[in-house]
Amino acid sequence: MATIELQNLRHSYVPEPKGPEDYALKHMNFTWKDGGAYALLGPSGCGKSTLLNIISSLVTPSEGKVLFDGRDVTPLTPDQRNIAQVFQFPVIYDTMTVYNNLAFPLKNRGFSRQRIEERVREIAGLLEIEPLLQQRAANLSPDNKQKISMGRGLVRDDVNVIMFDEPLTVIDPHLKWKLRSKLKELHQSVQTTMIYVTHDQTEALTFADEVVVMEEGQVVQIGTPVELFEKPAHTFVGHFIGSPGMNILPAEMNGEGPSFHGTAVPVANPPARLEGNERLEIGVRPEFVRFARKGESGLPVEVLKTTDTGRYRLVFARAGDTKLHAILPEDESEAPTGQAEVIFDPERTRLYADGWLLEN
Repeated sequence: MATIELQNLRHSYVPEPKGPEDYALKHMNFTWKDGGAYALLGPSGCGKSTLLNIISSLVTPSEGKVLFDGRDVTPLTPDQRNIAQVFQFPVIYDTMTVYNNLAFPLKNRGFSRQRIEERVREIAGLLEIEPLLQQRAANLSPDNKQKISMGRGLVRDDVNVIMFDEPLTVIDPHLKWKLRSKLKELHQSVQTTMIYVTHDQTEALTFADEVVVMEEGQVVQIGTPVELFEKPAHTFVGHFIGSPGMNILPAEMNGEGPSFHGTAVPVANPPARLEGNERLEIGVRPEFVRFARKGESGLPVEVLKTTDTGRYRLVFARAGDTKLHAILPEDESEAPTGQAEVIFDPERTRLYADGWLLEN
C-alpha cells in the first residue's frame, strides 16, 4: 500500500503545446492517502483515464512527478511501481481454471504453495466464487469472469495500489449493484489503496470514501459523496452529480444581494466583494426547492408537469427561459399546476462566479 502524490502534474499529447487547450490534463497537485478508497469521476474525454495511465506508468507525464510514499516513481515501469490494474473487459486466461487464474500472479512472484493456497481461498471466499475454483474460466458468465479479473488484482497483498478502469461496464445492470457492494466490502477487508475510474456517479459515490471529479482535464473538486452533494465547489459538480442535477440560475447583484429576474434570492454565501465582471449563477438542488405556502412569496414559476417516481414527485417548472426542478416528498400535498411560486432553502442555496463557488 502507498500514499500517492501528484506534484505539479500536466500532460499533453501534443509535441509542443502552446496553451491550456493543448493539455489533456491541466495543472494538478493532490494526494491519495494510504489505504483509501477513491474514485475518478467525470464524463468521457475529461482526462480520467489519462490520469490513471500516468499513475500506472502506461503514460509518462509531460510535466510534474508521481510519488509513492514520498519516492519519485515517475521514471519507473508498472512492475517497478508494484501496482495491480483491473480493466473494463475481463483479463483472464480462458483455458485455465479459476484457481489457476487467481494463483498465477502469485506463482510469477515466487510465493510458496501454502501461501498461494491460503490467499486464493481467501479471495475466492470474499468474491463468493469458491465453488467455481476448479472450473475452466471460459465457461463462466461475464460477471463471474469480471470477479476473477478483480480477484487477480486483489490476490496480491504486496501491491501499492489497485486501479479499476470502468470495471462494471460490461456487466448486466441487475448484477452491477451486487459487484459494487462486493467491491466496497473487499476494500474494507483488504485495506489496500484503491482508485476506481468511472463516468457513473452511482458507482463512484457508493464505492469511494473520496471522489475526484474531473472536467476537461481539470480537477474541479475532491470530496466525500456528502460534500459533493451538499456543497458543490463548481456548477459542473452540481450539474453532474444528482438526478436531476442542481438547478443553475443566472443571477444579478443589487444592493440587497443576488437576485433572479428581479426576485431576491437569499444564499448561504453572500459575497464580501465582487470584481464586477464575473458571470454570476445561483445553484440549488431540487431537493431544497419547495412551493410557497399561503401568505409566503417566492420566485414566480410556471409548472409544466409532475412525475411520480413512487419515492418522491419530480416537478418540472420554468422561470422565464430557465428550466427548474423540484423534488417533493410523497407525503407532501399535491404540487400546484400552472402559475406558482417556489422558495429555496437559503442554507442550501449558493452563489457561483464563473462556475466556481464563492467564498464569503
